[in-house]
Parts: sequence; C-alpha cells; structure tokens
Amino acid sequence: MRSLSPRLAVVIGFVASGALAAASSCTRSGDGPKVIDGAGATLPYPLYAKWSSEFARLDTSVRVNYQPLGSGAGIRQTCDGVIDFGATDEPMTDEQMKSSPVPLVHVPMTIGAVVVTYNVPGVKELKLTPGVVADVFRGAVRSWDDPRVRETNPNVTLPAKPITVVHRADGSGTSATFTTFLSKSSDAWRADVGSGVSPRFPIGVGARGNDGVTAYVKATPYAIGYVELAYARQANLPIALVKNRAGNYVEPTLAALDRAAQTALPRMPDDLRLSIVDSEAEAAYPIAALSFLVIPRDAENRPKAEALARFVWWGLHDGQRYAADLGYAPLPPEIVTRATEAVRGLRAEGKPIILSSGGVTGGS
Repeated sequence: MRSLSPRLAVVIGFVASGALAAASSCTRSGDGPKVIDGAGATLPYPLYAKWSSEFARLDTSVRVNYQPLGSGAGIRQTCDGVIDFGATDEPMTDEQMKSSPVPLVHVPMTIGAVVVTYNVPGVKELKLTPGVVADVFRGAVRSWDDPRVRETNPNVTLPAKPITVVHRADGSGTSATFTTFLSKSSDAWRADVGSGVSPRFPIGVGARGNDGVTAYVKATPYAIGYVELAYARQANLPIALVKNRAGNYVEPTLAALDRAAQTALPRMPDDLRLSIVDSEAEAAYPIAALSFLVIPRDAENRPKAEALARFVWWGLHDGQRYAADLGYAPLPPEIVTRATEAVRGLRAEGKPIILSSGGVTGGS
C-alpha cells in the first residue's frame, strides 16, 4: 500500500479574553497568556477551529495550540506528558488506560458522523450495505459495476471502472469508528482486518488525516474513502447512504446522530467511555462517534490546568451552539451533565479545580 507524504499539522491558536473572567468570575494568576498544547483527532477539527475563534472573543489569558495529528498520536502524546490534553474519537482501551503513566479522564465534546464518500462522475446518489462496504475496503468488490453494488442501486448507471480505495495512513479514531462498524457488520472483515485506530487495510492508498483522505478522493475519479461528514461537505463530495442495523438507509442528519447517542445512553459507563457505533434504532445513523478530550486527572501545572478546564467547560455549554452548522450534533443534556461532572473532578498539583455554574475558579 502507498502512503501520501505527511501533511503539515494545522495549528489552532486561540486566545481567550477577560470578558469570560467577568462573566464567569474566574480568577487569574501570572502575566501573559497561558499556552495550552493539545493534539489528536482530526474528526472534530472544524468544530474546534470554530470554537477557537469564538472563545478568542472572550478570554485573552489563554492560547491553545491544537495539532490535528490523529487520535493515536493524541493519546500517545498525552500519555507521554508531551502535551496538556489529547483528543480521540475512539475511547482508550482498558489496557491503554492501565499503561498510561498518569490517570486520564475522558470528556465527550461532540458527536460526529463518519461517512463513505466517493468520486464517480455522474453518480450523485449511492446506497451500500455494510457487507458491500466491507468487501470494497478489503478488495473483494473491485469494480463500480459489481452486481452487489448494482443490486442496491437499480436506477443508477454505474461504470465498469476499478474502485480506488483510500484509507487513513495514520493512527485514527475515524478509522477505529469505521472499522468497528465493519467488524460488527461483516464476519469476513472481522476475521481479515478487525478494528482499531491503525488497521492493516489489505488494499488501497493511505492518506494522513481526514483532510488528506478527502483531498485524495476529490482528485481521483472512481475513488472511495471514509471521512468525517464536515470534510466531505466542505469538499462538495457525495456521500453514500449505508444501511443501518434496522435495515434503513439513513442520512447523517443531526437527528440521526442524536438518535444514535440517545439510544446508547443507558449503557454509558461511569468513566464515559461510550461507543455509539452501529445503533439498533430505526432512525439512527450507523457510523456515529462521540469525540472525546483526554485530560490528566491531576495536572502538574495548576494555571494551565485551570485555563484548560475553562475552555472545556465553555465547549460543553456555550460551544455546543456552533456544532449544528458544521454537521456535528450537539451533545444530549444528559451527556453534558455527566461530562461537566468529569471536569469538576479534575485536579491540579493535588488540589481540586473548582467548577462553578459559570466557569472554573481556582480551588484549594
């Protein structure tokens, strides 16, 4: 398999303002902005970029640098203490949690959709079963006019052209969500490939990041790939409808993403590491994902930990209003409540970070 050259990480710089201090009664310490470093998932990057620009209007005491390097890199660098927080679309495994040198907290921030996008000239609508998607990405279905593709698209003229598969080359929560769905849907996929942030795809071209996969698919006629919804929309690429577990072809609407999350709420564990992939609900989009921040439970630098907690609290509350316009579903109230409690439990230098109803203040 070939891999694209690494793409430069896009750095989110945001500066937070004193207006939030007045609104939330936050206390400050030290001079100049506190620089918070984070890295990880590319799936929520469009939303985080929007949050950065909006939060910059509110608080000038903080600057956060976020590098969308992929979920795998975000988890690894957080565990190694290289960055202040990570971001992932796939909850860490029990083994990862146990092996981390520092205890970590998962905070769900938004709900995204992983979509199958394609570039077939003249084809604007496509329906695929999970089994066909799995067989395309493992090389068992190689042509656009394969009988199994034509079966669910009887009114679409499909070309006798080979399919170019494009997948992620980096460790990715988007890949984990996608391959988890395929593993639940296809015995052959589960046996041959499995699931995870860095699956071994048997065929195809590797590209780094959601943006890399999107760019390759857009530039390559007869290509197919999987990306977060916002990337496909921004590139004006069509999206295939994938049949859900209830047998329905459901578009990745906000309501369909919310339905996937709402259905999973009864089984959300205390540590919030919840997967919402492959919901059984009739109206749920099947390849949905909670996207998390991963934060040290007890940070070493108190001023930076307080600044990060303020931003996370803002994202969980005021920041949710910006999700829908970018194709992300706002978190259900129950998840917001439980995520807020997780932020309330954060500590720094062995002491609590006290979260008030309007923000975060230093505790003792």
